[in-house]
Amino acid sequence: MKYLFFSIFFFFTINIFAKKADIYTSFFSNIAVEGYDTVAYFSKNKPVKGSKKYKTKYKSVVWHFSSLKNLKKFKANPKKYAPQYGGYCAWAVAKNKTAKGSPLQWSIYNKKLYLNYDKRIKSKWLVNKKQFVKQADKNFPGVLDSY
Repeated sequence: MKYLFFSIFFFFTINIFAKKADIYTSFFSNIAVEGYDTVAYFSKNKPVKGSKKYKTKYKSVVWHFSSLKNLKKFKANPKKYAPQYGGYCAWAVAKNKTAKGSPLQWSIYNKKLYLNYDKRIKSKWLVNKKQFVKQADKNFPGVLDSY
């Protein structure tokens, strides 16, 4: 029991002080954007769930796509299709913080994909996204070093 307590304590202590990952994934996952197809935001103008059948690895995480065509597009130009700020909430990054980005709360601005934490935060983001992008661009990736 004593060993278990110290193991759990050590695990959480290390993770608290570790740099955050470049690409947001949920705690026990290595899949970007919760498995949604990032190319579909541009081609279908909506979130589309990807398939394990069409996947690739980019920046040490797995990305899923809904078709071979979208997978090939992503592989040809991942920077074009990957969400800004590694899929962290764009509004939070503008505020020099990190929060999960929801694949259902998204927007495209200046041909770039941005995710937000939830509907309420997205509404704040949309009010002044130009200024938020400017500030978030200054904060990222440095915000990943803060804990």
